[in-house]
Amino acid sequence: MDRNSAIGLFLIAALLLIYLQFAPKPQPEPAAPAKTAAAAKPGIVPPAPDSAALAKQLGSFAAAASGSAQTMELKNDRLTVTFSSKGGRVQAVRLADYKTFFGKPLDIFDAQSAQLDTRFRTTDGRQIKLSDLYFRAEPQGSNALRFVAEVAGGQIEQLYTLPANSYELSYNLRFNNLTATLAQEALTFTFVDNVRQTEQDRKQNRNHSTINRYLVSGDHTALAEASEKPEEIKVEEPLKWVAHKHDFFVAGIIADNQFSSAQLNSTVDLTDTTTIKTLSSTLQIPVADVQQGKANFRFYFGPNSFSTLKGVAPDFDRNVYLGWGLFRWVNRFVILPVFHFLEQFISSYGIIIALLVILIKLVTWPLTYKTYESQAKMKVLKPELDAIKEKYPDDQVKQQQETMKLHSSMGVSPLSGCIPTLLTIPILFAMFQFFPNAIELRQQSFLWAHDLSTYDSPIRLPFELPFLGSHISLFTLLMTLSTLAMTYQSNQNNPAAMQGPMKFYSYLMPLVFFFVLNSFAAGLTWYYLVSNLVTMAQQAITRRFVDDTKLRAKLEANKVKNKDKKPTGFAARLQDAMKAAQEKEAQTKQTGRTAKNTDDDTDVEPGTGASDVSPKQPRKTRRS
Repeated sequence: MDRNSAIGLFLIAALLLIYLQFAPKPQPEPAAPAKTAAAAKPGIVPPAPDSAALAKQLGSFAAAASGSAQTMELKNDRLTVTFSSKGGRVQAVRLADYKTFFGKPLDIFDAQSAQLDTRFRTTDGRQIKLSDLYFRAEPQGSNALRFVAEVAGGQIEQLYTLPANSYELSYNLRFNNLTATLAQEALTFTFVDNVRQTEQDRKQNRNHSTINRYLVSGDHTALAEASEKPEEIKVEEPLKWVAHKHDFFVAGIIADNQFSSAQLNSTVDLTDTTTIKTLSSTLQIPVADVQQGKANFRFYFGPNSFSTLKGVAPDFDRNVYLGWGLFRWVNRFVILPVFHFLEQFISSYGIIIALLVILIKLVTWPLTYKTYESQAKMKVLKPELDAIKEKYPDDQVKQQQETMKLHSSMGVSPLSGCIPTLLTIPILFAMFQFFPNAIELRQQSFLWAHDLSTYDSPIRLPFELPFLGSHISLFTLLMTLSTLAMTYQSNQNNPAAMQGPMKFYSYLMPLVFFFVLNSFAAGLTWYYLVSNLVTMAQQAITRRFVDDTKLRAKLEANKVKNKDKKPTGFAARLQDAMKAAQEKEAQTKQTGRTAKNTDDDTDVEPGTGASDVSPKQPRKTRRS
């Protein structure tokens, strides 16, 4: 690595640390009171609008606009869904098997944090919301609830059904005998969701909350997760489902038919300590569906678990972010199946992660062996490489040419050590996406970590450190120390490659990642720690099978065998390119010398020898 490359790497590391330090962070502020009807002064009930005002506002729907709101529940082993007769809508959802990181009951949303509503237009131009109307509640057995509002000579009917042992709530909306009153345009369903903090890391909780949507055509997209600016998507084609993802939980609605269009929004207020992000979905329901009994939907209120979501709707499992491209395929078809297989026999997720590391290392051991063997060959060739540098200390091109010639004659390819390492990178990055998004690790303790899905913090500081915050993750600290030890071991095995600035940066980067990963999931840093320990053990075992003396003899035999062999393929093209570069550099130097000599000749007057001109003498000007 040359000086410029070394400086470039250092600047990249410095910029990364500066960004992490000065990126906008939430500023604690007193929580503002929720802007709901409950915010009215204690003891004062808002006056109900009179019948004349209701008739003016709602027309023939005013008869259902008076009454008192009642709440009722549907409940199974997984969900408790609370409804309000005002609007006949879902008011709150509580998950039975989960709690927040802080030990409180986990409500995906409640009356203060979210609102579902449906709006439609009448033939006389009035805009009516279901939340304007009071419905009559009619239980339909133990698992279903029917809401009915008698309006305009017809009725609006809503039917909810909660199957046993399910996270799905079936919903049917129907307008009976209202064809003459209902305008022939789409109804608007709205879901405004003020997401509350449920996990330890507020920033991660916010950055993992977003809206996903799936089109009837099969396209899937989402709002930007980590953005702190307002985000918006307008969809002008039919949709199948929309989901509000709250890090480890999902509140979504799936149409049996379709939504005709949608608008999705997210906003962040960093001064709000109550809400981490506001998600809003506005969906258009075809009017023909509600008139013909085809407006059938399913709500999903439950964990963001891949095995659970994949049976809900097409691509609904996309709510679990497993990375993009190749990394998603590795997680989906390799990591998750192995993880769930081990889960059947072992209850400790820390041990499952350790076994996962061992299995992956065993499968990739042939690649590890090839990498170590390549490093051993470079170590054996170090005297020859040092001799080349001493022979051509100021000619980098010549150094590279002679080095390539040596590698070719000895049958050594530097890339043979890099390629096996590159093949393991997809697994490394797949894990980087898997652990922070795996609900399986949520609230699973191991050693000193109380929750493997977030950072471990056994070392709490009474003050904040730059880039680290007020905690130090012990798993991250141990991972960093093991990475430094592994780097030292690798540098000892491959001293020819690790010299100068490159050697310095091989030790610097683990320290940079200590700051980067300090607030990442403990499951991830535990995985990297075990991976480092297993890698060092593999290298120690592999070293016993690689004899430097025998390897040297093999290389010498290759040298004799390849004595008259000319490079082919990529090696030949690279050698030709370097030769052309060397010739061009030599030509440039020659041109420079010629120009300098020409310039010197013009400074000497006719009849004056060059030796008579003092170098410090000012040039003489010719006179005509």
